[in-house]
Amino acid sequence: MLSILQHLHEKILRLASRGTNSKGYDESLFPGVGLLSIEQKQHLEGVLGVVIRNTSFFEQALTHRSFLQTLNNPNAFSNERLEFLGDAILSMIIAEYLFYLRSDVSEGELTKMRSWLVNKKSLAYSARRLNLHQFLKVSISARQSLEQGNDSMLADALEAIIAAVYLDSGWEAAKQFIVASVLSPVMKEESLMKDTNYKSILLEHSQALGTGIPRYIVVEETGPDHNRQFTIEVSIGSEVVGRGSGKNKKEAEQNAASAAVQSMGILQETGPQNPTM
Repeated sequence: MLSILQHLHEKILRLASRGTNSKGYDESLFPGVGLLSIEQKQHLEGVLGVVIRNTSFFEQALTHRSFLQTLNNPNAFSNERLEFLGDAILSMIIAEYLFYLRSDVSEGELTKMRSWLVNKKSLAYSARRLNLHQFLKVSISARQSLEQGNDSMLADALEAIIAAVYLDSGWEAAKQFIVASVLSPVMKEESLMKDTNYKSILLEHSQALGTGIPRYIVVEETGPDHNRQFTIEVSIGSEVVGRGSGKNKKEAEQNAASAAVQSMGILQETGPQNPTM
């Protein structure tokens, strides 16, 4: 672990020493692979409302891991690393937005608001409004999954696009993009602004009754790697109270908890306080 940290520290120092004339990023991480034609780049600029200076950032942001075998380019990367960066940028900007605009609420409520604004469902909704599916590079089988409503694939692509905007144009450009393309659409869609953290609702209910902590068990796992389907049962004590499926364990657990909450008659319909001015 120490050698890894030392290597990382040395690399950071090398990047920092490049000076103002440098591009400021490691070019080996973003090899141009020619996935976006001039016409596609112009179309994407219009959709995102940004000027694209370095096409390679956005090519990688739109490359799903399933497409790498089709691309057959050993130097190409999927959008997963950009997704990691974009998730952090999105979380920070949403936190700053809520911190300044909602000084009347507690830390716990701010955290809850942020989770409503940046969950997979909200991000996928914003991605569909931008028609990102038209630009996303995926395998044939993954395309079928995308057309069937794979929220995770679209949400991940949007986070990667946020990182690409940040790397290409800076913090303020990323902030403007997030406010215009994520915050505003989500806050206008009432169905997205409700408390859908059913796991939290079920946990609070079971703790209030003193019946113990809900347990989630995977009872079935099917499908290829890019389109896994998990089925999970949730139990309180010795009783199975809900069952749900999803494209990942987190989604399946939420669906199982949702089924339990509804069957037990404890469904909450309350949403967050309006996070606008």
